Amino acid sequence: MSDVAIIKELVQRQELLKKEIAKVIVGQDEVVHQIILSIFSGGHALLVGVPGLAKTLMVNTISQALGLNFKRIQFTPDLMPSDILGSEILDENRHFKFIKGPIFSNIILADEINRTPPKTQAALLEAMQERAVTVAGHHYKLDLPYFVLATQNPIEQEGTYPLPEAQLDRFMFAIKLDYPSFYEEVAVVKATTFDDKPQVNALFTAQEIIDFQNTIRKIPVADNVIEYAVTLVSKTRPDNPLSNDFVKAYIDWGAGPRASQSLILAAKTNAVFNGKFSPDIEDVQAVAIGILRHRIVKNYKADAEGITEEDIIKKLF
Repeated sequence: MSDVAIIKELVQRQELLKKEIAKVIVGQDEVVHQIILSIFSGGHALLVGVPGLAKTLMVNTISQALGLNFKRIQFTPDLMPSDILGSEILDENRHFKFIKGPIFSNIILADEINRTPPKTQAALLEAMQERAVTVAGHHYKLDLPYFVLATQNPIEQEGTYPLPEAQLDRFMFAIKLDYPSFYEEVAVVKATTFDDKPQVNALFTAQEIIDFQNTIRKIPVADNVIEYAVTLVSKTRPDNPLSNDFVKAYIDWGAGPRASQSLILAAKTNAVFNGKFSPDIEDVQAVAIGILRHRIVKNYKADAEGITEEDIIKKLF
């Protein structure tokens, strides 16, 4: 099958995928869209939302519809790296045997990731970047496709450990979940208070997802679109000549080169989902807020004046 035919097929199947997910998840269309963008772009996502917004159900439903294995890790203050990665034990023949941890799956839900100390958070870094883990000097490859979805609660500060910037940068998207609208919440209550569980069908295989990811990477991008993405990221850095007075007034640190890479990859996927064979500047802008919001560090002046990361990013357009 040619690359053009693969792209056309993905356009149709991602629409079917969203309809399949909508059997269970009411509303949250933009959140689902960004998670699927992350998966087909080969990135990870951080979900930020208050409890009770069906984050776990959403990830489980998406993994079922994609035909992928799913495991949930509840991050707690006493969680150890070995609880995530696995550990070596002595078997009955006195030989060391590696028991795989829950990180060995296609989709990992790292629930409340900011509730665990930095040492345990760091156990995810190698897996997220290299798609592999090292335990007791042995290197273990993870099954592809591999995708980490982490959640954190923005309103609960007691007993939490903020994610370091280096770890935040590993996430392609930071996705905000808002409360459902009145009518969406009515639909949720109707759907979840009766004994009627919809069946979610698997629409993909793991190999098909890998093939789609590889095809998306082959998509050509015009130089002016790449230059626009790099310029956009450069503008977030207060010491950069391209940054404006607004950025210099409200940002301490800007985004790094990984943000530019993520912008182009996600713009490619967004273009494909819209039936295009190459991304344009509008595709870069469509994914920019989710990709940049967790990569810029506001100063105290921005907090005092109620200026959000979204406000700053929109000014850059």
